[in-house]
Amino acid sequence: MNKLIYFFEEDNNSGKELLGGKGANLAEMTKLGLPVPSGFTITTESCIRFLNDETFFEKELKEHIIASINKLEQQTNKSFTEENHLLLVSVRSGAASSMPGMMDTILNLGLNDKRVRSFAKLTNVAFAYDCYSRLLQMFGDVVYSINKENFNRVRHDLEKQLNKKQQDFSEEQQQQLIEAFKSLFITHDVRFPQDPIEQLFEATKAVFKSWNNQRAKVYREIHHIPHHLGTAVNIQSMVFGNSGNNSGTGVVFTRNPSTGENKLFGEFLINAQGEDVVAGIRTPEPIETLQNLLPTAYKEFVHYAEQLEKHYKDMQDIEFTIENEKLFILQTRNGKRTAKAALQIALDLVAEQRLTKKEAVLRISPEAIDQLIHPIFDEKELTNAKLLATGLPASPGAATGELVFTAEKAKEYHALGKKVILVRQETSPEDIEGMVVSQAIVTSRGGMTSHAAVVARGMGTCCVTGCESLHIQEESKTMMCGDIRLAEGDLVSVDGSSGCLYLGDIPTIVVENNQNLQQLLAWADEYASLKVRANAETVSDLQTAIDFGASGIGLARTEHMFFGEKRVLEMRRVILAQDNQEFEAALTKLLEFQQEDFYQMFKAVHDKPMIIRLLDPPMHEFLPHTMNEINTLAKQLKRRPSEVQNQIEKLQETNPMLGHRGCRLGITEPKIYQMQVRAIFNSAIKLMKEGFLVRPEVMIPLVSEENELRNIKEFLTETVLETFKEQQVEPFPYEIGTMIELPRACLIADRLAMNSDFFSFGTNDLTQMTFGFSRDDIGKFINSYKEKEIMVQDPFQTLDQTGVGELIKLAVAKARQTKEGMMIGICGEVGGDPYSIPFFQKIGIDYISCSPYRIPAARLAVAQANLIN
Repeated sequence: MNKLIYFFEEDNNSGKELLGGKGANLAEMTKLGLPVPSGFTITTESCIRFLNDETFFEKELKEHIIASINKLEQQTNKSFTEENHLLLVSVRSGAASSMPGMMDTILNLGLNDKRVRSFAKLTNVAFAYDCYSRLLQMFGDVVYSINKENFNRVRHDLEKQLNKKQQDFSEEQQQQLIEAFKSLFITHDVRFPQDPIEQLFEATKAVFKSWNNQRAKVYREIHHIPHHLGTAVNIQSMVFGNSGNNSGTGVVFTRNPSTGENKLFGEFLINAQGEDVVAGIRTPEPIETLQNLLPTAYKEFVHYAEQLEKHYKDMQDIEFTIENEKLFILQTRNGKRTAKAALQIALDLVAEQRLTKKEAVLRISPEAIDQLIHPIFDEKELTNAKLLATGLPASPGAATGELVFTAEKAKEYHALGKKVILVRQETSPEDIEGMVVSQAIVTSRGGMTSHAAVVARGMGTCCVTGCESLHIQEESKTMMCGDIRLAEGDLVSVDGSSGCLYLGDIPTIVVENNQNLQQLLAWADEYASLKVRANAETVSDLQTAIDFGASGIGLARTEHMFFGEKRVLEMRRVILAQDNQEFEAALTKLLEFQQEDFYQMFKAVHDKPMIIRLLDPPMHEFLPHTMNEINTLAKQLKRRPSEVQNQIEKLQETNPMLGHRGCRLGITEPKIYQMQVRAIFNSAIKLMKEGFLVRPEVMIPLVSEENELRNIKEFLTETVLETFKEQQVEPFPYEIGTMIELPRACLIADRLAMNSDFFSFGTNDLTQMTFGFSRDDIGKFINSYKEKEIMVQDPFQTLDQTGVGELIKLAVAKARQTKEGMMIGICGEVGGDPYSIPFFQKIGIDYISCSPYRIPAARLAVAQANLIN
């Protein structure tokens, strides 16, 4: 039988997967000789066994917990059940991947009505009953789902009745508060257990169950953390930061988590417990202030912080408690940080020779790169903006949205397509679903290490905390900023870099020339084997792609070039032409448009490769739908509206996705494809004469039959040769390939390769055709599929490796049997997905192609895929 519990000091090779991140680090710090309160870890494996079969707790785990508590009593020379020499413990979750605030914690466990009186004699009344009331509130919330606000209201009512704060209550009045708290349990048809062992059992089971609470599930979805890992439970002897003015608690990062500056960054509270800091209930003091109040403890902390960062080779997030001037380290972990900070820290650690370039490339997540190219407010516009309030700059970025005061309203507005700013007194883990859909988060309480700050930084969402001048009235859904009253739905702008909140909408600009990012990506390119191209066709997007380091263009969609007002009219003339003369005249006009387009496109990409896909959508997509539009078109074509309407109706298709589109259009209307190819090569020849090196790559879409491809390639090749002859130039190299986006095309890839110079997989259509899902409609049911664990992810965002991936893998193998060195790429949505890229690396894809703003993250992801594989 596998071992279920490990003490911190035990020699073992178990890592985070078994002990959780917190448990593994507590064990590591104990070995390093740091002042860690004694305790033990119940494994993640125990959690999974319990979640699969709750009888496991009674049959096996109970006796192990009792034995471990007995051992902890011996280690501490205290008792968990007797009234003298009281041992109290904390019960904390600890998953393999850090999930701050998503699961549950209970402090001061072991107190009851009798033991609290003994505890009061050993310490003092205010301290003892503060610990007991905290236990009741946390236990009620975590174990029985009694809202913490219920306890706060009871406390507030009694304080109002007695006209004094809880810390000033007499012992009799403290007991009165405890009885009132216990009555809350009874109103919820439960009781607070007086037996410490029963408390421990119930708390442990509750922490196990918190692995599957809604906020934890949502957090795992956001951060791609597997659902099957489970959480460990850490049982640790309590040390008390709330035992007087020589005690305190804090959270400190060894470097600034917003900027990466190599300087301690954190906060502490005197006479408080750890939850007070992260919950944002009180506004803490900066860590430097501790040097004046408790200099010895501060000096020791600085020493341990340096030791931990050196040991883990990364910026650490450290929780500590000081009890009567004695320092204890309660936790360390690699700290959550902004993308800017992550990048700065990685580069600094390389400069300090603590990391290699390879380790630095692996240290930064591709998702973090996205945060570095987010917009900031236009400085000129800021000078005229109305400043509402200033708080702490907890997570950088800039955003504008409609004001909401609850997570539920944030989700509701988001579902309507609105951008929202979530404003709260302080956030709690239950707010995660509202936080993730918000453009920015603002709290009136809390510091730089509060729940809101930590979660926002992890998501890359801009956040301002501790905005104390805001007076939020959640019931009336209003907020006072000085003499300005704001209501739900009002527009506000948030600057997470400066901590400022502004009235109204402020334009943003994109930060450019990030030298640190360019340095990291240059290192990444050294380790990459997959190339990164872009999906782009406008000159602006092409230039953005090149600026972001694209090695070329993997997909330029020609249909996007026909939707301008003048161009769509000529396309409609082609589609609705009544005779060949009218058809040819409109086609000649389109040729002129296309030639200019391709000339500018080739010029923008210079000597980089560019794949141009010939017209793909069905013809009816270019036609009007409303009667007013039809009347306008009829007037332009000098025809009767009824005649135009009849023609349009005949072109409508029952299922356009499977209809007259792609290469089928090339078969039935070859002159359209010939026009496009003529335009491509005329522009290429013009640029060649101007001294540019151009090598056109033409892609035929939606092929499912080798004879389709052969037929189209033959007449396109003839058109190319005719164009060379007409322009009186010697033929130069070019390629004609195809897009593989149908299951049948994958199955006959070896035969298609005989008539194709390259393949590019269109994973959007290939996924649609393989699953029978429409990517436009999947949103109606994908969340239900995820909730019921039918599917883990949206296959249009992350590649379905077992189905669609197997088809791609088969097609690549078949193609390379025909042409060993054939160039093969991916140009669908999943091409830029960091979680799909390792699969493409493994099966021998040559390049991936994605939208321009995904290129920096993709460049990092392809390097990491190569290093990991």
